[in-house]
Amino acid sequence: MLISLFFLALILASCKKEHQFYGHFFDEPAYDFELTDHNGKRVKLSSFTGQGKIVLIFFGYTHCPDVCPAALDTMAKVMERLGEEAKGVQVLFVSVDPERDTEEVLKGYVPYFHPSFIGLRGSEEEIRKVAKEYKVYYRKVEGESAGGYLVDHTATIYLITPDNKIKLLYTPAKQDPDKMAEDIKFLLRK
Repeated sequence: MLISLFFLALILASCKKEHQFYGHFFDEPAYDFELTDHNGKRVKLSSFTGQGKIVLIFFGYTHCPDVCPAALDTMAKVMERLGEEAKGVQVLFVSVDPERDTEEVLKGYVPYFHPSFIGLRGSEEEIRKVAKEYKVYYRKVEGESAGGYLVDHTATIYLITPDNKIKLLYTPAKQDPDKMAEDIKFLLRK
């Protein structure tokens, strides 16, 4: 009887389904940037990953009419679905519009979506460097908008693991809060 239970447990353990990541698997080192948060404090990516947190990074701007608020809303829903496990996740919104996105503007915008979200900014040179390291495209486009111009930009959400690796990429077609939360839960429980 004891041997039968042992073999049954062995069979059940071997049948455990391996997690299939929803995001695009990337698994490359993450550039450890340092920028200024919406409270005026200089922070590094490793400030969060060093605490064992998973970090979600999105590059955007506060005057964005569609993509940025949609991505921030998606990440807020991810946090909601994580429940208590959301404490192990930090969302960073990196502004690609340092001209308009002051600390005050970021402070009034980013935490609106979730109180734990942090807006980051830097000089044109700092943002250019970080964007290059993450292969983020952005370009100012003069046009008819309330803010005077728009910024074309990459709309990918980057998932960084505590070992400072870009583990997963969520392109716009892959930004499903339920499935993203499942990926994060798996990584947090690993």
